[in-house]
Parts: sequence; C-alpha cells; structure tokens
Amino acid sequence: MSVQLSAVDVALGGRTVVSEVDLAVRSGEVFGLVGPNGSGKTTLLRTLYRAVSPSAGCVEIAGLPVADTARRRIARVLAATTQESEHRAALTVREVVAQGRNPHLGLLDRMQDFDRRIIDDALRSAGLADTAERDVRTLSGGERQRVAIARALAQQPRVLVLDEPTNHLDLRHQYGVLALLRELARDGLAVLLTLHDLRQAVEYCDRVAVLEAGRVVAAGTPAEVFDASLLANVFGVRGRLRRRGDRLALDLDGAV
Repeated sequence: MSVQLSAVDVALGGRTVVSEVDLAVRSGEVFGLVGPNGSGKTTLLRTLYRAVSPSAGCVEIAGLPVADTARRRIARVLAATTQESEHRAALTVREVVAQGRNPHLGLLDRMQDFDRRIIDDALRSAGLADTAERDVRTLSGGERQRVAIARALAQQPRVLVLDEPTNHLDLRHQYGVLALLRELARDGLAVLLTLHDLRQAVEYCDRVAVLEAGRVVAAGTPAEVFDASLLANVFGVRGRLRRRGDRLALDLDGAV
C-alpha cells in the first residue's frame, strides 16, 4: 500500500476530532475522502505530511512510518497541495514548479539538467508548457490549481495528496483538474483527495471513504458506498446511483 493509516486518532485543542481510522490507498488509484463539514477530512490529510500528529495509531507512506521519518524524506515520496492560496510574489509558473525540486536538493546544491527535465515534464503533464513563463498571479483559478499539481509532480512523489482541489474553480476547470488526476493515477501515482461534490466522487474516484464526526462510516467503491440510506443519514439528501454507459453517475433529488 502507498498509504496506510492504522487505528489513527487525532486530538486538537483537547478534543478528539478523528477516531480509530483505518485506511489503505494503493498505487494507481484515485481515493476520495468525503463527508460533511467538520467530519475530519482535512485533519486526516494533514497527518500524512506531519502538519498534525496523531494522538494514537500509525501513519505510513510508501512503507515509511511518518512519525519517525525526516520531513525531507517524506517529501521525496509524498507531495501535497492544500486549499488554494493566493500567490503574492512575482514568480513565473516555471519558478513556482521548480520549488518542487527542493526536497531533492541540498542547501548548497544547484539545479542540474535532469532537474530541469523533471520540471519540464511536470509542466507538460499539468498542461502548462505554454504558460511556463507567465507570472503566476495572472493565471485563472484552474490554471493556478494546475501549477500546484505541477509543483507537486516535480517532487516525483509516489503519493499525491490534495485538499479540495476543485475548491473555488468553475465547472470546466473542476472537471479538467479531476481528469488530470485520473491520468496521473493511471501512470501509477496513488492519489488521495478530499471532495465536497459527491457526484464528482462517484465519477472520478476508484474508491472512497465517508467520514462522519471523525470516524469512517463506510469505505469501498462508489457503487458499494453510496446507497440511499447512507446519503440520507450522513449527508441529508435523497439520491440514487445509475449507469451512464460504462460509468456510474449519482442523481441527487434534494434534501431529506
């Protein structure tokens, strides 16, 4: 497994916000974390890159125990993008993406030709080759999200973690980012992301876990997870799955 969480608890401010979470994410799949606001999705992601520490349990990335592994070594196998923040510095897209090489460079190391090739590959993979020399502040929200993904790819990770990657994007850019993540998973990455839109989770995730009040209440393929009872009890909506060609779609019919 690329990501393994075993009996993970997280306490913040003296309150337990994640309880007894067991999850495993494989290479080559898109795994979605979904749940109501405040259910613990972002907190759980933050345990993977040591922004918060579990109060119990174990987190492993590519076989490395996160708690006992240096941050730089974790950064060589895991890349993360947080919810979008504004770029304030006058940097080009290429300069931002080049920051992804930092975990692989020593304090006095200079970037080599192979580093530049990796950056070029990341720009191409994210569909940014034609905008590489633009000021990142001039980009649209969807383009900035692709920059964040390209910077993560420049780290050459085995695991890509994204917190609400479609947040604040228009529909066209939302689906463009999700399609890119599917392509990256097909190339062998383990992709773990949080989503608010259940329809997108059904369409783009190979497997999902549903969190409620810090606990995993269901996990499996979208077909296994999103039944009428769970939609009503956890999300307070009426809905049903249907086949659309060779893919599933979720129809939502309003609040319960």
